[in-house]
Amino acid sequence: MHYPSVKGLCGLLISSALFISAGQGSRAAAAADSEPAAALLRQKDGDLLCGLSKAVAYSGFRHGQHPDRGDGAVFPSEENIIEDLGILARDFGLIRLYDSGKNSEDVLKVIKARKIPLKVMLGAWLAAEVYNTNCPWLKDQFSQKVLDANRLQNQKQVESAIRLANQYPDIVVAVNVGNEALVNWTDHLVPVNLVISYVQAVKKAIKQPVTVAENYDWWVRQGTALAKELDFISVHTYPAWEGKDVGEGLAFTIANIQAVRKTLPRSRIVITEAGWATVAREFGARASEEKQLRYCDEMRQWAAKMNITTFLFEAFDEDWKGDLNDPLGAEKHWGLYTIDRKAKPAMGKLQGR
Repeated sequence: MHYPSVKGLCGLLISSALFISAGQGSRAAAAADSEPAAALLRQKDGDLLCGLSKAVAYSGFRHGQHPDRGDGAVFPSEENIIEDLGILARDFGLIRLYDSGKNSEDVLKVIKARKIPLKVMLGAWLAAEVYNTNCPWLKDQFSQKVLDANRLQNQKQVESAIRLANQYPDIVVAVNVGNEALVNWTDHLVPVNLVISYVQAVKKAIKQPVTVAENYDWWVRQGTALAKELDFISVHTYPAWEGKDVGEGLAFTIANIQAVRKTLPRSRIVITEAGWATVAREFGARASEEKQLRYCDEMRQWAAKMNITTFLFEAFDEDWKGDLNDPLGAEKHWGLYTIDRKAKPAMGKLQGR
């Protein structure tokens, strides 16, 4: 599952690899999408996961449901999962799961039992193994006892990911080890050498490709050593978190990916998170259903031309995320569907594969 509170306070702290000023969005997008600029980014057909450019991140926690926050988890029921996957399979062929715990295993079981035409990029969630003094919202330093427990938990996550990838080889098409566990603002920091050791363990044990998901700027600044260990790199890009309105959203994303390509010219790229919140106290008028529709549609078209598999973030709104006392917080409103499973306007432009 995704724990996106890490972006709530930190999104504006991320330094941009390339800055696109207000009012220049459309011109920059046109320039970035023209030849020869596009030729530098365009990948081969075989670089797509499952041959698909369009995919979606899925975490199915509904109202009253949540992962373990210290007093136990409330997971989606089998009926919930069946409904969700039926909705997603109408428009997507590939979904991303963030961990290898009970909920993810339940999803894989349902896909297999019901023969739902979905493939899965599976995750191994990595919890903090060191206390990150750069994280702006961490108030109390983690005890060594907590960090030691997290390391054991991470080892179990890796073992579970290996088991599930081997148990469901026709469904799991890739395994992601760690989600935003390396950026300097994260609250679940894991040293890169340990991430590499987890990656190597997974690669030895499964046949599917292995990756790590990080913010684009981390790949640009620090990603060279890790990228050499991976079958492809997974990149996150969020124009809205970095002060961009939708008119320059696509251009900013293209600039992010261009910066990654320049630094890592030999790496196959998958965008594992890109999206637009429909409600956000943090973004004000920059958040809306109309702007989500525009950004997601522009991303869909561009990703298809570039042969870059792109996971839109995310399938459904989830009200457990972010500040529990702030119903208008951005983290609760990235879904292409509402928490009640009603399609937002963006889905009208995302029909088909």
